[in-house]
Amino acid sequence: MQVLQTQDEQTLSASTAALGRAIVITSGKGGVGKTTTTANLGTALARRGARVALVDADVGLRNLDIVLGLESRVKHHVLDVLEELVPLEEALVRDKNSSTLYLLAAAQTREKDEVDTDKMIALVQSLRERFDYVLIDCPAGIERGFKNAVAGAQEAIVVCTPEVSAVRDVDRVVGLLGNRFEPQLVINRVRPHLVRKGKMLSVQDVNAILRLSLLGVIADEPEVIVSTNKGEPLALRSDSPTASAYHAIAARLAGEDVPAPTVEYKESFMERLGSFFGGRR
Repeated sequence: MQVLQTQDEQTLSASTAALGRAIVITSGKGGVGKTTTTANLGTALARRGARVALVDADVGLRNLDIVLGLESRVKHHVLDVLEELVPLEEALVRDKNSSTLYLLAAAQTREKDEVDTDKMIALVQSLRERFDYVLIDCPAGIERGFKNAVAGAQEAIVVCTPEVSAVRDVDRVVGLLGNRFEPQLVINRVRPHLVRKGKMLSVQDVNAILRLSLLGVIADEPEVIVSTNKGEPLALRSDSPTASAYHAIAARLAGEDVPAPTVEYKESFMERLGSFFGGRR
C-alpha cells in the first residue's frame, strides 16, 4: 500500500476522509518502556493494515530509530521539517518490515527548547491527513519536551511499571493531561513471581491507584530486551506470548472487543513445594 501521495492527492484525501488518530505515549518517568511500547504498538497496528507514523519527540535523546533498526536510514529529523529545511515526505523513513509504517526521527544534537509548539501541532495535523495513526513517543519529564509532544495529540496512552515511583509519576502526568485525553493504561514489565511473593505491585494494585482504562499488561521477559537490542520489534513475531499481548493491545486500540492481555500469578510447582516445606519448619 502506498502511503505517501502527491500534493493534489493529499488535498483530496484530507477533504474526503476522516483524520487519523494522534496518540501520545507518555509516562512522566523515564526508563519504563515508552519507546519499546511505541515501536511494538506501531508495528502491530501496521500488521493490521493501518497506515502508521511514529514520531520521536525526544529531541536530543532519540532512540526510536534504534528500536526499529532504522538508525542507518535516518537522513533528516523532525526539526528539519519544522524549520522547513526539507519537506515532510523527505524526512519520513519507511520501516524495513512493514510497508505502511513510517518513522519521523528526533534531532539528536539539538535541544527540546528549539521546538516551536505551534509548528509541532501543525506537523501532527499534517501527519493525521496522511496516516490512520500518529503515535508520538514522549520524552521523560513534564517540562517543554512533554508539552510539545502532547500539544498535537488528541489521545494518550500512559505506560507504567509496577513501582511506586512510576505510579506516582503517571498520576501526576494524568493530572497534567486533563480530562480531554481520557488516557488509557499499559502496565509494563510485570514479574509474576515477584508479585506472588509480595515484592512487586500487582496489576490490581496499580489500577486501584490510577483508575484508568486498562489497554493491557506486558510481562518483563528477556525476549523484549533481546528484540530491542536487535532493532526488531517483538510484534513482528508470531510465536511469542509477549508479541501476542502487543497485538491484543493494538486490537483494543482499534476498537475490537477483545480482552485486555494480562499475566498469570499462579504459583509454580517448586514455589508450592518450597511453601510446603517452609511451613513445616
